[in-house]
Amino acid sequence: MEEEIFVLAKTLGRVEAGELAALRVLCAAAGQEAAGWLKEGLSPEECGGLFPLAAAWLALAALTAGREDGVERFAAGDVSVQTRTGGDAARRENLRRQARQVLAPFLRDSGFIFRGVPG
Repeated sequence: MEEEIFVLAKTLGRVEAGELAALRVLCAAAGQEAAGWLKEGLSPEECGGLFPLAAAWLALAALTAGREDGVERFAAGDVSVQTRTGGDAARRENLRRQARQVLAPFLRDSGFIFRGVPG
């Protein structure tokens, strides 16, 4: 399944050739993380194609976290510096949210408990 996650992540993301080795490791870690989200007794295989998709998005989110936010454009005349702010962070959070959303039917409870209302 790691290979399937890797192929999906490589296809879905803007991954440069120099990042492929890191992406492969991140895919393995993402698979383990996503497996930890599943309901007790449920295996990744029981989620069908949704599990590799969610894990690929998690791996891409981690890859995005490893990239530096920095200077995007610099001009010397009338000095202008433009930096990337929030773009990668927003993309990372969106990818993580998508991963959880696609696996929602298979996830363990997130801790919400309704105990009743006095009255």
